[in-house]
Amino acid sequence: MTARITVCGEGLIDLVPRGDDLLSALPGGGPFNVAVALGRLGAEVGLLSRLSTDPLGERLLRRLRAAGVRTDAIQRGPEPTTLALTSLDAAGAADYTFYAGGTADRLVVDPGAPAATVRALSFGTLSLVFEPGATVYEAVLRRAHATGRLVLLDPNVRPGAIADPARYRERFADRLPAVDVLKVSTDDLAWLGGDPADWLAAGVGAVLLTQGGAGLTVLSSAGRIAVPAVPVVVADTIGAGDTVHAALLFWLDRRGALDPAAVRALTAADWAQALRFAARAAAVTVSRPGADPPWADELGCD
Repeated sequence: MTARITVCGEGLIDLVPRGDDLLSALPGGGPFNVAVALGRLGAEVGLLSRLSTDPLGERLLRRLRAAGVRTDAIQRGPEPTTLALTSLDAAGAADYTFYAGGTADRLVVDPGAPAATVRALSFGTLSLVFEPGATVYEAVLRRAHATGRLVLLDPNVRPGAIADPARYRERFADRLPAVDVLKVSTDDLAWLGGDPADWLAAGVGAVLLTQGGAGLTVLSSAGRIAVPAVPVVVADTIGAGDTVHAALLFWLDRRGALDPAAVRALTAADWAQALRFAARAAAVTVSRPGADPPWADELGCD
């Protein structure tokens, strides 16, 4: 792990409906999408994961490299690539059925201590569910916190993949003191059954709530800051939350705030600026099919 930002977690293939009896096979997975979005924006980012050596794994690797994501921390294995069968409702919101038994991404091994250049680490989605990888990522998360790195967590809850909801919620609560920024959707919030105020009291520096067409809200020591969504014709919502996650990390990096104390010192005006940028980025992603986040020039980034 050598990039300033290291995203930790799975890459998989989303099987997305495209007309009668047709499926498009698109690169995806929450952490994978975050890494690609950061790379496209021009961030110095790497992905810590384990990808299959099968043709789908090779496709995922090509996507990362095309986006400028560093791949030196990616492990490889002969096991198959995880598949996510996606269904879309009338509003373009996605639901998933996972085919993940014995797949490569869940067999990641502990990479050891991050390099001194790593300032922020991001975690989330299936990588915190499927063992034995979940225990490995848990160790990486706690090590990052203990060494003063900025830690971002997006549980991105997939209820169908969670065999023991009570245990999942217990582990989620136990991680909170090690988390600087927690990103949750309204669906996550309802499923977790928690209160963001309690999460802040547990030690989280800021809670970022994504609310679909209702926009983005942050709760922090600066108060409650909300911005509206950018109006757009929605193709689907796949990767929208991941784009918000990446855009915030990118904004923090450009601000020189990849630091736990710096995040906690952000003002209401700072957060409003960050959220507006994230909302613009997400609007691009939802305007086109699959997890296809914006490139830097689409958002006017130099």
